[in-house]
Amino acid sequence: MNLSRRKFIKKTGITVAGIPIAPLLMNMSSGIADDKPLDVHLFSKHLQFLDIKEAAEVAAELGFNGLDLTVRPKGHVLPEDTLTDLPKAISDINSVGSSCKMITTAITDINNAFDLDIIQTAAKHHVQFYRMNWYKYHEEITMEESIAIYQEQIKNLGEINKQHNIIGCYQNHAGTKVGASYWEINQLLESVNIDYFGVQYDIRHAMVDGGLSWQNGLKLLNDNIQTIVLKDYKWAKVNGKYKVINVPIGEGMVDFIKYFKLLKSYGLNPPVSLHLEYDLGGAEKGRSEFKVDKKVVFDAMRSDLKMIQKLWKQA
Repeated sequence: MNLSRRKFIKKTGITVAGIPIAPLLMNMSSGIADDKPLDVHLFSKHLQFLDIKEAAEVAAELGFNGLDLTVRPKGHVLPEDTLTDLPKAISDINSVGSSCKMITTAITDINNAFDLDIIQTAAKHHVQFYRMNWYKYHEEITMEESIAIYQEQIKNLGEINKQHNIIGCYQNHAGTKVGASYWEINQLLESVNIDYFGVQYDIRHAMVDGGLSWQNGLKLLNDNIQTIVLKDYKWAKVNGKYKVINVPIGEGMVDFIKYFKLLKSYGLNPPVSLHLEYDLGGAEKGRSEFKVDKKVVFDAMRSDLKMIQKLWKQA
């Protein structure tokens, strides 16, 4: 059986020169991920009311390892300004003792304006991972035909990633876009080199969309996981109808202990992007003006980070 280099490393514990920095921190004797604290990066969307340097300072002061920087429309860095603004942004982040190893983008196709600029510039300035945008099913063709088109686009992205030594990620996301189910993600990645393109695994979305089968999804995709998103949720009745309500880490339905134990059993300790999607007066939506004091937002970020590390240690 032909194993990718990443699978080979995972199965043997051997280090191969030239491979991108992988998110695996393994105990080679046991195959179980170390109990080293998670490498948690704050999603800069929630600090959109601050400039990049200020956001990095806040993240560092709160105890985060870095920023997951938004490089997309309405983000901290606009795609059309990538060539000038992204290098400066990364420099500003580094200057205050923080880091930028991951960015969130609207990348979909190497033929799109600015997508190639983002990949090349990010890689040049030592970003290790980027999350791309989600694909939508075409109305005029079958779902299978849509996936075939997107497989080719992801394959092309993976080839560019290899040239520049950066890893692209597709996030599973509950709903009707491509990749809500783990089987769709698995299909999307069939034609790509998984050393350079993988999954940003989101346990919240996996549980909302997959219900009790989320463990199967994790088992199916674990070899493809490069980064993860952490957030929590619950179902609640609102105006007589059940809907998903986002809540702070540890207050919802995500079984973090079981999830973290499974990650460790697969030898995974991947970089984390923390998302705060629950009500923070508008900061959760990336608004520059919101209805609560900044301290409320910062306290929520600190609390979620502490809870994540506590649950990871307990798992």
